[in-house]
Amino acid sequence: MKLPWVGKIKRPLPWLVGVVAVGALTAGTTSYFLNRDKQDYNLQELTVPVERQDLRVEIEASGTVRPIQSVNISPKTAGRLEQLYVEQGDRVEKGQPLAKMENDQLQAQLERAQSNLAEAQARLAEAKAGSRIEQIEQAKANLAQAQARLAEAKARIPENIAQIESQVESAQSQYELAQERLNRNKMLLAEGAIAQDRFDEVRNQYRNAQAALAEARQRLQQAKNTNRPEIEQLEAEVASARANLQQLKRGTRQEEIDRLEATVRAARAQLREAQIQYEDSTVQAPFSGGVTQKYATEGAFVTPTTSASSTAAATSTSIIALAEGLEVLAKVPEVDVTQLKKGQPVEIVADAFPNEVFKGQIKLIAPEAVVEQNVTSFEVRIALVSGQNKLQSGMNADVTFIGNQLEDTLVIPTVAVVTQDGKTGVMVVNENNKPEFQPVTLGLTIENQTQILEGLESRDRVFIDLPEKLREQTQLDN
Repeated sequence: MKLPWVGKIKRPLPWLVGVVAVGALTAGTTSYFLNRDKQDYNLQELTVPVERQDLRVEIEASGTVRPIQSVNISPKTAGRLEQLYVEQGDRVEKGQPLAKMENDQLQAQLERAQSNLAEAQARLAEAKAGSRIEQIEQAKANLAQAQARLAEAKARIPENIAQIESQVESAQSQYELAQERLNRNKMLLAEGAIAQDRFDEVRNQYRNAQAALAEARQRLQQAKNTNRPEIEQLEAEVASARANLQQLKRGTRQEEIDRLEATVRAARAQLREAQIQYEDSTVQAPFSGGVTQKYATEGAFVTPTTSASSTAAATSTSIIALAEGLEVLAKVPEVDVTQLKKGQPVEIVADAFPNEVFKGQIKLIAPEAVVEQNVTSFEVRIALVSGQNKLQSGMNADVTFIGNQLEDTLVIPTVAVVTQDGKTGVMVVNENNKPEFQPVTLGLTIENQTQILEGLESRDRVFIDLPEKLREQTQLDN
């Protein structure tokens, strides 16, 4: 059978070539439109599956090892340090003597108080025995003795003060001379006329003169503060002896006994006060601990203070610093502090022992925040469970607070979290293997992983990165 039109075509070859060309062009165009949306990226490299796994809540912070209790030890009254019984690094027990202050004057006051008590008790005993005439004679003698002591003190105290004032004037002169020499040698040093060692020697003499002047002034002030109460006490004794004599001359027997009993009680109280002052001249450890610093040496003039001086020429210092126990003080940002609680375990890695992990637990979370350089944080005190024998006060450490275990929870890399139009979500792989925004509810973020509470299932895959072309198409927030 023949096709009716085949034989009518005189030149079939050019026509056939045209048909073939048109078919090829049509096929190529169709193939282009069908494949122009084909992905040009590796989906496996840009996405990860949503997984279920267990997470351990951990919060990291920096901390410092410090003593649990620390205090600078000072005398209760100003004076010169006579003996120091401990050295830096010594271990002491509560109540152990640490130092002794000069106490000659306190010892004299104690002996006088003992004598006054014995005298008051003797007068009371005589009154009860009924020897009225002897009591009056004894009262006269007591009055005379009290007046003599008062006169002697008034004559002695101005002389002592004048002597100390003379010492202050001498120290002032030495200071002014040293200052003039320092100023002259400054100019000579600037001109190159003297060596630096010579200038340092002159400057050291100036500092010594300055310290000596300050110490002399301190002794003068101390003398003025302590001598006046002595006179007042003696005046009170004279008044009491005079009143006692007058009472004996005109009072009844029962009134005498009552008054003398009151005198005995007063004398006993004065004795107790003198004993306390004398005992206080021996400085004792308020608690057991270690001597961490030594601020004064024997012969130094020290005063009651709560902080130690850092200059060698200072004349008013503490004696030692005493510390007990060790703990770690960490500062935790306010966004994390709500996840902490008392007794929570802590892992501690000190800079000095980078390969060791010490154990601890939260002892106290500060109820008030501290703000440093516009950063709000809370101080957390950590009790050491291990490491007390290795860690030392002042060491820096990294601490990790161990929280609850989150079991079988959905987790994605934190880098996969994005925002679009102000909403938080992720880019999931849709059925066409394209990125599609999916809103989610986030839970805790631990290191580089984030918990997903709602919005995803374990069969989903999320993008952890997007090519630039896809990023522009999705219009994610910056």
